[in-house]
Amino acid sequence: MGSTKFSGSRRAIIALSFFAAALVAPSAARAESGVTGHAMTGLAAEQVTVQTRQGPMGTYLTDGQGRSLYLFEADTAGTSTCVDTCAAAWPPVITTGTPQAGSGVTADKLKTVARPDGSMQVVYDSHPLYLFVKDAKAGDTNGQGVNAFGALWWLVAPTGEAITTR
Repeated sequence: MGSTKFSGSRRAIIALSFFAAALVAPSAARAESGVTGHAMTGLAAEQVTVQTRQGPMGTYLTDGQGRSLYLFEADTAGTSTCVDTCAAAWPPVITTGTPQAGSGVTADKLKTVARPDGSMQVVYDSHPLYLFVKDAKAGDTNGQGVNAFGALWWLVAPTGEAITTR
């Protein structure tokens, strides 16, 4: 087999093509997954809105698209202990901006905390917030009371307390 030689300009075009694909891929993945107000698998939003929703277990926190937000009992002092495989199943709510308080949410309870990878996770009343990958649509609460990764997962009440109703 002969070797193929590329001119300098051809190599530059190929390199630029790979670079452009790397820039477009995260945006395409975000659009395809419908992620617009938080992080799913590492995609961050500039602004995250936390609001409330009424359901069979009472009033609980959701993101701006109405997806349920959870706390992890293993987290302590506002620090996330959910990383790697855990974070793949329970994506942390990540922002690059200041989290916004929507209807029913106390703005003073919303903060951010640095994760081990340097991203900023939204925290409510000292509880890092997470989504659950098995919640397919707004209003799903499939993560309620799940025992995974060494502790229980609960919906978060507007007071900041865990809702432990199953």
